[in-house]
Amino acid sequence: MDHSCTPTTNGARPPPTNSPLMGPIPKAGAFPPIGAHGPFQPVVSHSPGAIAGWMSGTNPSLPHAAVAAGSPGLVQPSSAAAFLKHPRNPTGVTGLDYQSADSEHLKRIRIGQSDEVSFSGVMHTPNICSHDDLPKAVVRNLSQGSNVMSMDFHPQQQQQTILLVGTNVGDISVWEVGSRERLAHKPFKVWDLSAASMPLQTALLNDAAISVNRCVWGPDGLKLGVAFSKHIVQIYTYNPTGELRQHLEIDAHVGGVNDIAFAHPNKQLCIVTCGDDKMIKVWDAVTGRRQYTFEGHEAPVYSVCPHYKENIQFIFSTAIDGKIKAWLYDCLRSRVDYDAPGLWCTMMAYSADGTRLFSCGTSKEGESHLVEWNESEGAIKRTYSGFRNRSLGVVQFDTTRNRFLAAGDDFQIKFWEMDNTNMLIAVDADGGLPASSRLRFNKEGSLLAVTTSDNGIKILANNDGVRLIRMLESRATDKSRGPSEPINSKPLLGNSLGPFTNVSPAAAPTLERPDRTPAVSVSSLGDSSRLLDVKPRISDDADKNLSWKGSDIVEKSQLKVLRLPDSVTAGKVVRLIYTNNGLSLLALASNAVHKLWKWQRSERNPVGKATAHVVPQLWQPPNGTLMSNDVNDSKPAEECAACIALSKNDSYVMSASGGKVSLFNMMTFKVMTTFMSPPPAATFLAFHPQDNNIIAVGMEDSSIQIYNVRVDEVKTKLKGHQNRITGLAFSQTLNALVSSGADAQLCVWSIDGWEKKKSRFIQAPAGRQSPLVGETKVQFHNDQAHLLVVHESQISVYDSKLECLHSWSWSAKDTNIAPISSAIYSCDGILVYASFYDGAVGVFDADSLRIRCRIVPSAYIPFSAASTNPVYPLVIAAHPSEPNQIALGMSDGAVHVVEPLDVEQKWGGQSCQDNGSIPSNSSNPSPSGQASELTPR
Repeated sequence: MDHSCTPTTNGARPPPTNSPLMGPIPKAGAFPPIGAHGPFQPVVSHSPGAIAGWMSGTNPSLPHAAVAAGSPGLVQPSSAAAFLKHPRNPTGVTGLDYQSADSEHLKRIRIGQSDEVSFSGVMHTPNICSHDDLPKAVVRNLSQGSNVMSMDFHPQQQQQTILLVGTNVGDISVWEVGSRERLAHKPFKVWDLSAASMPLQTALLNDAAISVNRCVWGPDGLKLGVAFSKHIVQIYTYNPTGELRQHLEIDAHVGGVNDIAFAHPNKQLCIVTCGDDKMIKVWDAVTGRRQYTFEGHEAPVYSVCPHYKENIQFIFSTAIDGKIKAWLYDCLRSRVDYDAPGLWCTMMAYSADGTRLFSCGTSKEGESHLVEWNESEGAIKRTYSGFRNRSLGVVQFDTTRNRFLAAGDDFQIKFWEMDNTNMLIAVDADGGLPASSRLRFNKEGSLLAVTTSDNGIKILANNDGVRLIRMLESRATDKSRGPSEPINSKPLLGNSLGPFTNVSPAAAPTLERPDRTPAVSVSSLGDSSRLLDVKPRISDDADKNLSWKGSDIVEKSQLKVLRLPDSVTAGKVVRLIYTNNGLSLLALASNAVHKLWKWQRSERNPVGKATAHVVPQLWQPPNGTLMSNDVNDSKPAEECAACIALSKNDSYVMSASGGKVSLFNMMTFKVMTTFMSPPPAATFLAFHPQDNNIIAVGMEDSSIQIYNVRVDEVKTKLKGHQNRITGLAFSQTLNALVSSGADAQLCVWSIDGWEKKKSRFIQAPAGRQSPLVGETKVQFHNDQAHLLVVHESQISVYDSKLECLHSWSWSAKDTNIAPISSAIYSCDGILVYASFYDGAVGVFDADSLRIRCRIVPSAYIPFSAASTNPVYPLVIAAHPSEPNQIALGMSDGAVHVVEPLDVEQKWGGQSCQDNGSIPSNSSNPSPSGQASELTPR
């Protein structure tokens, strides 16, 4: 969450105390309150005895407003000098060893305040609000198109529906949430590459990935600052009409710039930044000239919070080793060195009037705590209940109206009244939230922006917010658009796909518990997960086949189709795979139940291989046991990602449906073992090609765990994706593992040391907004060098360097073509089969992705099934030794085996190809080279 603490410009009576940075203080001051997202707050005196209990001689000396993972003990002692020599940890709060934390995650959880705050002592008045003041109703859905990393509402009341958004691919947008209009959108680019330092040029050359770490409005709303994950800070000027103009580009830090804030030292508007180079720097906001550099941190600095009291200006900073420091502008040495409390990362925030202090944090074990502090004693006054036992991410919170607290937890937004420790209410915002949403109130607390799992933003409103939105709607000049379309914005992928219930389901949250890898640099781990879309090399004929050019197979008489017998409970077929010997077909349904069909030897089928000409047996052991996966009690199995993998000898199947991973004996259906209890849940499984006891497990939290079944131990965790893992493919030839995720990103990992070699986002097709979102699947060709990449918008073939060789995509203008639901190589690598959400199946040449022919739904779906509800394949499987046979797992639970009428016939032959001869193809057939299904759900 991005909480801003910006003081107001109004003048006010200064407090009678001196700055704690200036030495001994005769009187105690107050904690610095957080401004309610507005301009600079007045300086008001506070009762000198209000925090006497926190000012024992050895307690920390500085007031501190909500530095992430900050300490509630940073207040003035009776003798500041004594504390500066002998700081100590607050009683009952343990320090945090950040060396075990995943620093990439620390960047994502920038939840501390960072705009300048002042000391004020506004009297706390009784609350007269009602619970209706909570923004609970969803009034807007905004499709940002990429993972939202930072949000900030405009600080001026007249423009409090203006929302600034920064994403993981480096772009920023300014939304008018009332009219759904995207006023401005700026993709990342270096404005003057010739002026960039060599380290920056080298960094961009080696890895084009860049992300917004933080975006904030200036105090007057006329400027905004953006901190990026590589070196750069950019400052824009903002016109109320929505125009953004380039103002300053600063090559600020070596490595990532992890936070940015505006400050007013010496009545001069400045920008404060911090970075991976362990420095804090202050820049003139007009000229870009560096004013100050503060050094002293021993680890990358990820948060800054400028303050002022009376006429004394200073800055708080926090680093990933848990150290909090304070700096005076006229003294380059830190005046405070303090350990941040909490088990992992904690945010502190004041109520809007600055009289009540709260903190919220999540431990490495997922235990979250939201508390109110007693300023008089430095002790916890209240502990708020209602959190999930093991949160799936770092819980983030905000305050509003001096009465309510809000936090994103357990895929919900939870609210508390400040005076009541019991949770007041939880809302799911109509679903689609990540485990721990980023959230941000507007100035008056009438609107709440929350991030969604599908790279969007939901705007929640209370009664005042609803009236505000309606007023803006009445002023809208464009009445022609539907209620969910952004005005003046290019349609994003999710909007152009139509009502496909299985397209791009809720993605995993990006905020997860820390990984075991030591945190060396905030941007050193997983920064390539923030890659820009790099334009791949595509052959001339690629992307031109945007419509069907081959002949259609429209009649059942043109092919052989067999619907497999099924008496088991219905459920969508979400995973489908042939056994490696080609004698059986295994399906996993959305209800977590497996179904296994076996073909028996007979006169018509002497080998007993799977075929559409002979009906198989739906097989169960004599005791009637079903092979059912463990499920997540808190989430329906239908909503969980399912995954399946077969051992090479077909004796065992490893599978998961949102709960534990289960290892089944394929002969007895007996569960041999279970492991990896969620959260996070497993989302994809792949056996190591050289050792059946080693499996790669893609996780819901975007990590990949390399697991040894024999010793029941996770050997290593791989981090690089922003959303859950949706595909894994090993190549023995390349000695590599390729992963794909719901972030539409590809990553290449070395099998030897599991280090990441390369990563790239797949290219958005022409006419589509970049970056893409949605599941992406991968499968290696038989040559173990070429890679099939499947997304609902395209099928592509990449080489070993992740260069795109061929691509076939559909355009939103092609109304006769639906999104792709699944695709897979034929066993000989000559064909690519693809299924679509309208029920069609396309057959392509693998070497060029030219279309051979299309099988229309009427050719294989019974009329009775198609006439009730739309029926379409969710997953497609290819026979491991019959290159022209496929199996289709359907949305109605059916499984169809499809092949040409004649055994010797091929798809796209004379019976179904009328566009001339088929280009010749060559590959290296491998009967055993079967891969699991490729299914972007």
